This record gives sequence, structure tokens and C-alpha cells, in this order.
Amino acid sequence: MQTEITHIVEILKQSGILLHPTDTTFGIGCDAKNVEAIRKIFKIKNRPDSKSLIILVDSNRRLQEIVDVPDLAWDLMDLSVKPLTIIYDNPRNLPRELISEDNTIGIRLTKDPLCKKIIGQLNAPLVSTSANISGEPAPQSFEEINQKIKEGVDYIFSECESFVPHYKASSIIKLSADGRVKVIRE
Repeated sequence: MQTEITHIVEILKQSGILLHPTDTTFGIGCDAKNVEAIRKIFKIKNRPDSKSLIILVDSNRRLQEIVDVPDLAWDLMDLSVKPLTIIYDNPRNLPRELISEDNTIGIRLTKDPLCKKIIGQLNAPLVSTSANISGEPAPQSFEEINQKIKEGVDYIFSECESFVPHYKASSIIKLSADGRVKVIRE
């Protein structure tokens, strides 16, 4: 598997797009610091660029490099049974294409071993969005993934064919710097 991860990271470094399993469902991913790759994802998904993407990080340290993490966020991540994406204010060190108009970004500290290895070896966050055309439901099997998605990515991780999603999506909570908390998706 290490050889495959090394190969995947090389693809990602060259603006490549990956179809892979995540801690929720099938994901389309790219290097979160690569603007060309981010634009490819919007095109593959037929997603308006005004609709933001989330990123995955592999560690507390990487999360803290991108945002100031409120104490409440640590508590929520510790207590959450389901994977949790938190929307943070004022991200830094990321391309403008990932930042929402209100200067926020959704980040999930992934627990998925594969995603953690890819992010660690890439040494950058991973954009992660469900492997569906914008507006369509998230696929529940490899066969349900739209052919346009399969043809649009540069690499399909070998585990995708047998992967069974654990969740349709993550929970999403917005934590504002002023202390406001809003549940976006349970």
C-alpha cells in the first residue's frame, strides 16, 4: 500500500485528482494548495465556484496551521460519534479558491488511516468533496459513481471497488470567532 500512496502523492503534486474512500463516503480529492487541481474538481462536479469545498487534515498541528481553533471545537471533535466538519473563520495559508465569501472554510480532522497517510506524505491538506455531480445524491457504491466522475479523475484508489460508505456525509457545525455556534447538517 505504501507504494500506491507514494504514487498517489506524485499524481496529486502534478495537479491530479483522486477518487478515494474517506471516513464518510467516496471522495474526490486534490492537494488543497494547488489552484489548478481545485478548479478541476469544480469542473468535474459541475459545481459553482461560489459553493465552497471542505478540506481534510491529518493532525491537530496541521489544523492549527490553517485556523485558530476555539476550545469548543476540540470538545466537539472529541465528543462526536460521526465524522465532524467544522467551519472556521479566517483561514490562512490556503488558496482563495477554497475560501468562502464570508472568509470561512470547512475542515475535518480525519480519522481515516488512508487519508491520514496521503495527507502526511503530501504534507498538505486534502480537498475532499463527495464523488457526485453537484446536486446529485452521494453514491453508496462504486457502481453508483457517475461515469463523468470516474473519467474526470486521474487516479481511482484500488479500495473504491469494495468500499462501503460508513456515512452519507459528515455533520457540519459552524463556529464563529465571536462564539456563535450553528448546526449546518446533523
